[in-house]
Amino acid sequence: MLHRGHESTDGTDGGELAVPMAWLYAEYIADELLRTGDLMPPTSFEFRAGRDALALTVFLSDTDGELSGIRVISQLENWLSLTAYDQPWQDWVRARMAELTERAAGSDAPDPDLALAADAWRWLEETELLAPDLDAVPGGGVFGEDDGPKVWTPAWRLGLPLGHLAIHLF
Repeated sequence: MLHRGHESTDGTDGGELAVPMAWLYAEYIADELLRTGDLMPPTSFEFRAGRDALALTVFLSDTDGELSGIRVISQLENWLSLTAYDQPWQDWVRARMAELTERAAGSDAPDPDLALAADAWRWLEETELLAPDLDAVPGGGVFGEDDGPKVWTPAWRLGLPLGHLAIHLF
């Protein structure tokens, strides 16, 4: 989705504010998918991790810059495949971010969408959340939700499966 506001008819930037519409739209889609799934409270860090992971997926998968409301439904399968457990999502994000950063470096104007996406990616990588250890095999006991082993994990590792499940529930 192209953003308007940083262009001017006389070739100058005109001092106008560049609005990050593509990122805001991707974040809106991710938010709606997670709220529809009703998987966790919208005020939780887990919700933010899921929203940011999904928003990055939506934003970075829009290679033509034309994400529109009508294409959202047709993109669900693509987002499901990108967020699947056996896919190297974080490598894909790094590659797409590098590609967009390189493209933006050749532009005269900063890309506000890319800046917000980079902030979200940085938060997902650097923030660790205490979550159930999904790789642990319980020693014969049955654990409740709060009784099992927990580990500190990068936010994207928790947000990605939540986002994937939200897409399924949609």
